[in-house]
Amino acid sequence: MRANLLNKLMMNLVPEWVHEQPEFWDAIRRRNLWFIKLRYSAVVMLCIFLFLSIFLFRIKFTDTQLIAVFAITASILIYNIILHRLRKYIKLETHSFNPLYLSLMQMILDLSSLLLLVYFTGGIESPLYILFVFHMIIGSLILPGAIVYTIAIVFVLLFVIMISLEYSGILVHYYVNGLLDLHLYDQIYFLAAFLSTFVFMIFGSIYLSNGIARQLYKREKDLVESIKKINVAEKEKQKYIMGIVHELKTPIVAVASYIDIILQKFLGPIDETVEEKLIRAKNRTDEGIQMINDVLNVSKLNLYDKFDEEDVDIKTLVSGVLKRRRAYADSRLIKLDFKDERTKPDKIKGDKFLIDIVISNLVGNAIKYGVDGGHVEVTLKNEGNDLVMKVCDDGVGIPKEEMPKIFKDFYRAENVKKISTEGSGLGLSVVKKIIDRHNGLIKVKSPSHFAKSGQPGSCFTVKLPFHREKRDESLEYPAKDVEFESS
Repeated sequence: MRANLLNKLMMNLVPEWVHEQPEFWDAIRRRNLWFIKLRYSAVVMLCIFLFLSIFLFRIKFTDTQLIAVFAITASILIYNIILHRLRKYIKLETHSFNPLYLSLMQMILDLSSLLLLVYFTGGIESPLYILFVFHMIIGSLILPGAIVYTIAIVFVLLFVIMISLEYSGILVHYYVNGLLDLHLYDQIYFLAAFLSTFVFMIFGSIYLSNGIARQLYKREKDLVESIKKINVAEKEKQKYIMGIVHELKTPIVAVASYIDIILQKFLGPIDETVEEKLIRAKNRTDEGIQMINDVLNVSKLNLYDKFDEEDVDIKTLVSGVLKRRRAYADSRLIKLDFKDERTKPDKIKGDKFLIDIVISNLVGNAIKYGVDGGHVEVTLKNEGNDLVMKVCDDGVGIPKEEMPKIFKDFYRAENVKKISTEGSGLGLSVVKKIIDRHNGLIKVKSPSHFAKSGQPGSCFTVKLPFHREKRDESLEYPAKDVEFESS
């Protein structure tokens, strides 16, 4: 009952918009880890403080003080190790023990340890009391304001009670010999002035810090709402584009069909010169249809966040793409090779249609930007938990300075613009977005291992995980989802 009440209190004091925002909980989780690492440093600094105080500054501690300080330091180290291990098992959920609770637990443990440290190092004469303000500022930036104010009231009262009991002689005052030449704990006017200033600093810091945090929450809320509105507008725009482009596709497909009928000589024999012109027209209409398909694919990817996830036989997809592309490759005397070097022909999890688009675009580009009589090779391999596919050619290649731009929408390298082949500049953009959807990686290298004089070629390497899962931030991954190599 109490746990449910506390959970309700905690969640009611956090802005409603963050309840379903994983970014908020991820940020709290990262800050908790930062505080844990900082606490390890604090333990080291306490040990250094004691060492310097005793051996350099000749400050004399009693045996009781030394034992107490060492015990508190050891306790901080122990509970910090426990928190460090506990952190890994905390779920990012609103209605369970979440990172916000861990932040609250850390704050209470740290303030309790600090209160004991202040007591055994001189009470009101201890220089460590200023750390109370530091902890309150940190707590104000993470925890709800009401929670921080409640904690502050409790610990300020405990601190005032401790000072009062020392003044009245009920609690033993631990004087630090060598730190001050006079006693302050029994000076009533100093105590009144000190406690008044201390309380003002504590609550003033909370007010300012929590106010800044609330403003940041509000700004972030406004930002999230603006992004949602932009996404809605973007989807409407993509729907409009899809409708217009689809209407444009219909007459072009009809023209291509009529040209096919003429080229297949169903309407009678045709002159060689006319046939050559018709073949060129057919190629240009095919390129136009491919451009339209690229635009439609980009619009669909931007419009639909979800996609089918099924077992995909990558070998079957590659074979199908090569079969569809073989006629075009044969017309240019380009040799197509397929090597399956996998030790285990496992299927991958993903969207069959989207992965087919990736393979089709990469193989199609290798043929389109290849040279007559050239070579295109598709290779499959296994690397740990990833499927690796390489599409390599000996074509025109990619200039080094243009490699970082090739995955941008509508971008076409200067060297391919000089040849007659047309394109939309959307193919590789679609490929990159699909690979991102599958938590994969893509790398491009130019020249390829097929490179010849004047024909550097390129090699695209795609890594797709067998199981499409969210990446663990604790594991090491490449810093970028796209890597470039050039020589």
